[in-house]
Amino acid sequence: MFNNIPPITRNIIIINVIVFIGTYFLGNQVIGYLAGFYPFSPFFHSWQIITHMFMHGSIMHILFNMLTLYSFGPILEQALGEKKYLILYFLSGLGAFFLFNLWNFVEAQQLTNELQQLGFNVNAYLSGASVGFSGDAASVLKQKELLESFKGIVATPMVGASGAIFGVVAAFATLYPDSKIMMMFIPVPIKVKYLMPIVIVVSVYLGVSGNGGGIAHLAHVGGALVGWILARIWKKHLYRFN
Repeated sequence: MFNNIPPITRNIIIINVIVFIGTYFLGNQVIGYLAGFYPFSPFFHSWQIITHMFMHGSIMHILFNMLTLYSFGPILEQALGEKKYLILYFLSGLGAFFLFNLWNFVEAQQLTNELQQLGFNVNAYLSGASVGFSGDAASVLKQKELLESFKGIVATPMVGASGAIFGVVAAFATLYPDSKIMMMFIPVPIKVKYLMPIVIVVSVYLGVSGNGGGIAHLAHVGGALVGWILARIWKKHLYRFN
């Protein structure tokens, strides 16, 4: 059955599984180099904008992503052709990284301004210098709270193929809007043209509100947006340029 999966989808799944197994044995050192950190973080490296797409935090994370790719990827790979499908996948992953970190930038700038107003030198902290707190007890407590939030942005890695896969699913929903799919806990099939907007609205809310539970919901939105745009562009010429 695995040999019947189109080559691009099959190879993406294989690479993800190999990287997941390698990360399991090599541990945090690999995560520090390959996961996607905030671009203004001291832990960021340029290659992470690609490598983060092949990193996963748990067996359930990679299992869900690869099953989703297995469900939607082959159809799109056959419809779009290998070249456009590969472009769709990686541009969706890049779109996910961009939107997620654009929001991170907005939040980081706000935190930086608040910390600097309280006398904390954020630039020195990022350079690795030892920076102390100043002011009265209330000010120090506030600085510590803000710094923890700031650390959450610069030191928390982004991992997973979810952004790229959301692009694949969004492209599928754009090209085949009347297709019906089953969702967990929902006993009836739903057309993707109704389901996808609901998923995006919920993802935007969870990402902006901060109630995402450690999930990069805005990355999903970024990937889906790129997938939708590309599918809209290619839809008119779907069979002409394959």
